[in-house]
Amino acid sequence: MLTEPLPTALDVRKAAVREAGIRGVLNPAELQRFRSLLAGDDGAIQVAMRFSRDEEDRYVIHLDIEADVVVTCQRCLESMPEHLSCENTLAVVWSDRQAAALPRHLDPLILAEQSCNPRDVVEDELILALRPFSYHDNDACRERLAAYSDGPAAEGAGEQKSNPFDVLASLKRDTDHQE
Repeated sequence: MLTEPLPTALDVRKAAVREAGIRGVLNPAELQRFRSLLAGDDGAIQVAMRFSRDEEDRYVIHLDIEADVVVTCQRCLESMPEHLSCENTLAVVWSDRQAAALPRHLDPLILAEQSCNPRDVVEDELILALRPFSYHDNDACRERLAAYSDGPAAEGAGEQKSNPFDVLASLKRDTDHQE
């Protein structure tokens, strides 16, 4: 397998006949749709793609992606590292009808022409692999959130606070004494 930058266009049929494989490393900033879901551009995405034909003579892409990226914790809204790992086998098809006829163990990659952009395929897989909500461990978030809370107010929690309805109670007592 070659370790080069991923090409922007690749003829799937030719690559599958040759049983070609490619490896590459991407920066999250290179994948605009995926980048918009992240908290920063830091990280690396390692990609391995193998093209072949299966026993039914379908064009197949075997994907193995490892990514270390930075996402936003939905609890404390701070950045946090996230590791994504996805492995998938895609069958290349050219229509929805062909996609519907695929066995369950294959996911369809519907193409309009013979070539595809491997970066787009990787980007789609990463978007699907990303968890909808990311969270730090509870202790890590509590420490971050504690910095935003008022320290003295929390310490004085045992003290008696004034009740805003005490004024109404005193008015009621005044009217009871006047009768």
